[in-house]
Amino acid sequence: MTADTRHAARMDAVYAAQRHIYDATRKYYLLGRDRLIEQLAPPPGGTVLEVGCGTARNLIVAARRWPNARFYGVDISEAMLETARAKVAKAGLSDRITLAQGDATAFDPQTLFGVAAFDRVFASYTLSMIPDWVGAIAQGARVLAPGGMLHIVDFGQQERMPQWWRRMLFGWLDRFHVTPRRELPVALRHVSREQGREFGFETLLRGYAWAGTIRA
Repeated sequence: MTADTRHAARMDAVYAAQRHIYDATRKYYLLGRDRLIEQLAPPPGGTVLEVGCGTARNLIVAARRWPNARFYGVDISEAMLETARAKVAKAGLSDRITLAQGDATAFDPQTLFGVAAFDRVFASYTLSMIPDWVGAIAQGARVLAPGGMLHIVDFGQQERMPQWWRRMLFGWLDRFHVTPRRELPVALRHVSREQGREFGFETLLRGYAWAGTIRA
């Protein structure tokens, strides 16, 4: 079994049951997601990809917010995609949201979606669950169309929060194989330099969340 298949199996095991209550529970602590969606602003007729789309909650919100764009989602967990497909169909958005199973670090957008590159790519609270998270950033930036932008939001280092809060949150996240990426700013800089792109980084909510961008 390869590392990719092991990771897929782990994610399926973690979310086999949780996927049914995922959206109801995560809205209380996956902060900054809707802010990211508001910042997407894809061009009319543009294409938007979510890496690690999970239950498709973000894609559905984004598709409603930006009705003139087409949306795509890739996730390594087939269990999550089963829930995502049902939610997309229930929302009446199957004609504008396309989902596929794939590895965030090595997916082929042409094979999965018939799309060579995207105007916007985003990863919301996903990097903290991907073993090769730097590879996922690099791949997300690699599939940007000219002038496109990669948006990222994930757990920060809680740098301006009380120490007891940081210990409690990180201990709880670890139970779900979630690891906040303290080297995120460095990784954004590294990937941007390697690919000749521009990057941005900011902290949100006293460091609760970190946000980053890479522009093609």
